[in-house]
Amino acid sequence: MSEKTPKRDLNDLRSQRWFASDDMRGFAHRQRTQQMGMRREEFMGRPVIGIINTWSEMSPCHAHLRDRAEAVKRGVWQAGGYPVELPALSVGEVMVKPTTMLYRNFLAMECEELLRCHPIDGAVLMGGCDKSTPALLMGAISMDIPVIFCPAGPMSNGQWRGVKTGAGTHTKKYWDELRAGNITKDDWVDLESRMTRSAGTCNTIGTASTMTSIADAMGMTLQGASSIPATDSGHPRMASSCGVRIVEMVWEDLKPSKILTRDSFMNGLVAYMALGGSTNAAVHMIAMAKRAGVDLTLDDMSAMAAKVPVVTNVFPSGEYLMEDFYFAGGLTALLQKMSRHLALDCLTVNGRTLGDNIKDAPCWNDDVIRDEENPVVPLSKGKTLEVLRGNLAPNGAVMKSSAANPKFLKHIGPAIVFDDPATMNKTLDNPDLDITEDTVIILRNAGPVGAPGMPEWGNLPIPKKLLKQGVRDMVRISDARMSGTHYGTCVLHVAPEAAIGGPLALVKTGDLIALDVLAGTINMQVDEAELAARRTAWKSTAKLYDRSFAALYQRHVSQADQGCDFDFLSGTDPVPDPVIF
Repeated sequence: MSEKTPKRDLNDLRSQRWFASDDMRGFAHRQRTQQMGMRREEFMGRPVIGIINTWSEMSPCHAHLRDRAEAVKRGVWQAGGYPVELPALSVGEVMVKPTTMLYRNFLAMECEELLRCHPIDGAVLMGGCDKSTPALLMGAISMDIPVIFCPAGPMSNGQWRGVKTGAGTHTKKYWDELRAGNITKDDWVDLESRMTRSAGTCNTIGTASTMTSIADAMGMTLQGASSIPATDSGHPRMASSCGVRIVEMVWEDLKPSKILTRDSFMNGLVAYMALGGSTNAAVHMIAMAKRAGVDLTLDDMSAMAAKVPVVTNVFPSGEYLMEDFYFAGGLTALLQKMSRHLALDCLTVNGRTLGDNIKDAPCWNDDVIRDEENPVVPLSKGKTLEVLRGNLAPNGAVMKSSAANPKFLKHIGPAIVFDDPATMNKTLDNPDLDITEDTVIILRNAGPVGAPGMPEWGNLPIPKKLLKQGVRDMVRISDARMSGTHYGTCVLHVAPEAAIGGPLALVKTGDLIALDVLAGTINMQVDEAELAARRTAWKSTAKLYDRSFAALYQRHVSQADQGCDFDFLSGTDPVPDPVIF
């Protein structure tokens, strides 16, 4: 804590409302804490630090966080705080069905309410798998007490038969090779145990690494924390440092509202584009910004993508993995190279500015972290994010042109349309299907309401007959999302979605679809009179839930271009602290 920073009075801490009063309630709170074996002097007069831990045996990305929580506690004790660990929904990407996106807002609610209903003065948020990062930050932003995000870190590099393999990216690549008959079933089984070698998030620039890096660039992690591999000895040291620093932040009253400005979100966008990050970040950043009262739109993202090229040579846009990125200097080195695009005076959780944090940061491998003059993908050939609009997506759709086949960036082809993934998968593997690489595959009813939860179904499969002919990319369109580890000419997040009557619902097989990425357009070449007739005849086929969390989700979720948050959670309206009586 800086000597210039005035220290808050003990009586200003939230936890004092629980522990300091001399009435029966105060007695009960102190009594029950001592019931857990704590001595009075171990918690009285100390900041209470919540450790929101998304560890789960169903989440390999977070498998090490149970141990890391102990490192956080060590730091909290050292700094004079009282640490308490609270478990939260893990939203592990692979195991949760139909999609973790269905539960992002659930975890955001849980995080906010865990912090509100308990005597918590500050918190360390432990997560990293795709949706956990935005969810925890959304909840913490709304609660607005001092917090630090402690990222899970990427897994160790994968390797199979002498070739670097990245989680997600090479799963898709070798699945296509298996379907094409180029590798055997035995090869496929062998690959299972070779690709993912440790705890931690995907070792590619998927959604996990994208979102933790964005959090880092926005000032919500200790500088460079997002790049530290999960199993590196530096990771528990970082976790312990989070514990020390959060106690200082409580005394400084350094809250998200003092860190997260429009400029800090723009810094996050710089990192996003320079990384070649996941399209999913577009949805998450808008949702986080709305919680912070910051106006952030797809147009802001499009403008930044047009200025900042992909300079990170990591799969799926490059050829290295996240461990290589860390050894090259990690996010701090990347931000230093991108410093001309950054607002360097933005405050960060360590109490210093971003400019101070990245000043003179070295890069140890200029092939992994390139200079702007030598990008992985020149802006003229592809960008991290393309925003498309037209009569198919009046409110916007997105794609990552840096990971697409350039020949499809301007394309006209006939549509083949599917209303559900099961029918699509069965049809596309029919060897007699009349389809070519010029066909545009469309899947609808996969958006926030329609699925529900907007699953990562958007990397639609290439028909098996075409795979055997050597085809590895086609134009594919959906109101779904796509894994950030994947690649291809996939138009995603079409808004408004088909299930609520968006134009995607009106497309028919055989309609000509025109994609022009350079012009930023996506259209169906159908005259307006015909579209009006189809609109009149349209009836939703989406399954609407009458009970369960899915029912709540469908009734209150916004569209992709608005961040897919709940209408009653988005925004900055204050919620009072709980009454203690």
